[in-house]
Order: sequence, then C-alpha cells, then structure tokens
Amino acid sequence: MQRALELAKKGTGFNKTNPIVGCVIVKNGKIIGEGFYEKFGNAHAEVNALKNCKESPKDSTVFVTLEPCCFTGKTPPCTNALIEVKPAKIIIGTLDANPKIAGKGVEQLKENGIEVEVGILGEKCKLVNLPFFTFITKNRPFVAIKIAQTLDGKIATNSGHSKWITSEESRILVHQKRTEYDAVLVGIGTVLEDDPVLNVRLVKGRNPLRIVLDSTLKIRLDSHLLSDSLKKKTIVFTSKNAETERLESVKKTSVKVIQVSTNKSGSLNLEEVLAECAKLEICSILVEGGSKVFNSFLIQKLFDKVMFFIAPKLVGNDGISAVGELGIEKITEALHFKKQSFQNIGTDILFEGLVFDE
Repeated sequence: MQRALELAKKGTGFNKTNPIVGCVIVKNGKIIGEGFYEKFGNAHAEVNALKNCKESPKDSTVFVTLEPCCFTGKTPPCTNALIEVKPAKIIIGTLDANPKIAGKGVEQLKENGIEVEVGILGEKCKLVNLPFFTFITKNRPFVAIKIAQTLDGKIATNSGHSKWITSEESRILVHQKRTEYDAVLVGIGTVLEDDPVLNVRLVKGRNPLRIVLDSTLKIRLDSHLLSDSLKKKTIVFTSKNAETERLESVKKTSVKVIQVSTNKSGSLNLEEVLAECAKLEICSILVEGGSKVFNSFLIQKLFDKVMFFIAPKLVGNDGISAVGELGIEKITEALHFKKQSFQNIGTDILFEGLVFDE
C-alpha cells in the first residue's frame, strides 16, 4: 500500500476534481503490475495497473489507495475491469467519499466473489486526497493558507518591503507547492505592492490558475497578471457594483472577471468566491497573501490547512503582522490544528497543520 501511495502522488496536480489513486498488483509474493491515475479524463489507476501486468492477474492481490469506482463517468467502472480478471483479494486504503461510490464499489466486488479488506494505511490514503474529499463533501475547493513570516509573525516591514523574508530553499518549495494546487490566490494589495507573476519558475511543473480578489478593480492593466503570456489563466473577482467602464477595460485584457456580492465592510463574499471556483472545477487553492486576505479566510474558517514558513528574523513593531484581529478573547477560542508537522527548510522552519474538525 505504501508503494501504491507513492504512485498515487505522481498524479498530483493533474487530477482536477478527481482523486489521485495508486494501484499495485501482487502475485506469488512479487509485484506483477502497477499504475496510477495520470491525468484527468484518462484511465484510472486500476486499469493502468492491469494493463501493465507482466502475467495474468487472476488469483492475485490488488492494493489500491481508494475504493474502485462502480459507475460510468469519463471511463468505464474499475470494478468491472477487476471482476473480469478475477483477483483473489482486493485491499483498499479508504472508501470513496463520492456518494455515487461510497461503499457500493466494495459491495459489488464482494458480490462477485472477491475478498475485500478496507483500511490498510487508511489515514495516509485519506490525507493524500484531502482536496478531493473536501471538494466532494463541502462543495468548495480545499483551501491552504501559505504564510512566509519572521519569528515575530511579520510578513513585511511597515514600508511594504518583504523580499526576501524566507530562504531560497523555502521559495523553491513554495513553487513546488504551486504545481500541486489548481490555483494560487492573492489580494489586490499584494498585486499593487509586488506585481507578482504567481507562476512556477524554480521547479518543473504546470502553472496554476491565478486568482485576484479586487473588490474595486484597482488592478493595473499593465500588471503581470493581466498582461503576461499566462493572462488567460488569471481570474479576477470583483464586486457586483464595480464601475462599468473599468470592468470592461479589465475584461479586454482576456482575463476572466467574476462579480460577487460584498459584505458590510466592502470585502468580497468569500463563500461566493469559493462557490464560483467550484463551478470552474477548481479543486484546491493556495492562498498566498496578503494579511487582509489571510485574516478573511481565518475569521470565516474557510480554510483547511495552514503552512507557515518561519524565518529566523525579527522585525518588531516595524512590521506588518501576518494575522490581524480574529475576535478571540480566550485561549480556548484560539484556532488550533491537527496533524501538525515541523520541518527544517534551509534556515527556516515550516509548520503545517490541518484545521481541527468542529
């Protein structure tokens, strides 16, 4: 199953709204075939593993990270393909959260005389597909907040200077993370201050979609996000009350503009933003800044993971805090996380944590 997990991860970033899955087929103590879900719309992991078998998979043991699908979508059901070759046993990491499957695949396999076991490395199998499970169960993208900060929680000096807080190694890892998410999101403040490109440069991999939250359309028409070769991968969210002439000017740059409602403070309604992203089949979003955007997601609890890149530097009161007021009066009300991990990245420390379930 560990090998199947390794294979599954190879499909990260290419699966869109489908899960990543790995499959290993074993017979007489040897691996005779393996495969993974390589790209959205292509053959599933089980089919690829069967196709790659060096000998007949009859009476084999099949290890698969996620419950095989049992309905026809872009491809035929994997349960049918498995039943046809008659393996002796199928070991499944975790059940599928999709209500079209959710245990039905297991039942179908059992009804056809195949022994099934569920739960081997189950927690790990769930974790690799958190974006998919979130998309299915919450009807919105999986949201991860990435913050690069000093030891005392500053993301820039008061003048707005922030290059570079963290090490080169951390920046390389952030680019790797970008390849794994469907979209990168920033607020208009970050765009006006830094004119970011938000592409993948320091590693090999696909470029994510680029999302900007800009309630009053302050974005400059000559900014990278509106004028570079990737501008068709840019989505600008703005208010339904945005000035018409300005709206048309931004649309003429070929970027996608989506209007949503605003709250009392004039900020964009994040629930509507995420709902529109779901309609576009954006399964995962990496939020990269700035502090106002971080706070909005944190206060509304519209996030699933945090990644704090912490540099061994101090700025003190001469800096902009990564997180502002959250309305917390007691420590018992503080946001807390599960599945925490700490990792040394160059001279920095990376803290990752998942949101604690309510």
